[in-house]
Amino acid sequence: MSNVSYYTKEGYKKLKEELHTLKTKGRSDMAKQIAEARDKGDLSENAEYDAAKDAQGLLELKISKLETVVANARVIDEDKIDTSKVSILSTVKIKNPMNKKMMSYTLVSEEEADLKKNKISVKSPIGKGLLGKKVGEVAEIKAPRGTLKFEIVDISLG
Repeated sequence: MSNVSYYTKEGYKKLKEELHTLKTKGRSDMAKQIAEARDKGDLSENAEYDAAKDAQGLLELKISKLETVVANARVIDEDKIDTSKVSILSTVKIKNPMNKKMMSYTLVSEEEADLKKNKISVKSPIGKGLLGKKVGEVAEIKAPRGTLKFEIVDISLG
């Protein structure tokens, strides 16, 4: 089963850069650490060597997972996004009917989510609750503290 994820051009570029860095600099640095630990004597009692080999295994696991993410990544063509309803890359202006507070979020992939920049994941409870809604509709979002309601005020791109 493939887990296709959608990314902005910028987000996809960052993923590929991280993978390249891990494969080149990360592997090179790890090889140096293993060589230094190997030079310190008997490998059967060398804790530094064991730790370096464990770290190498973790690095290779991270590379493998990132390769899978990149392989399943799709770049979204922003020109083809329908702004009549909330979708990935939509910037949604919402209003809490209880306190009349307005908020604005851009829906992005999990890896691109950054609450400080008002970017929330489409897989988050709020993101899931907003997807597919149109201006004027009320999204009911199940949260740990109960059901939250948000009115969709505006949908735009970026």
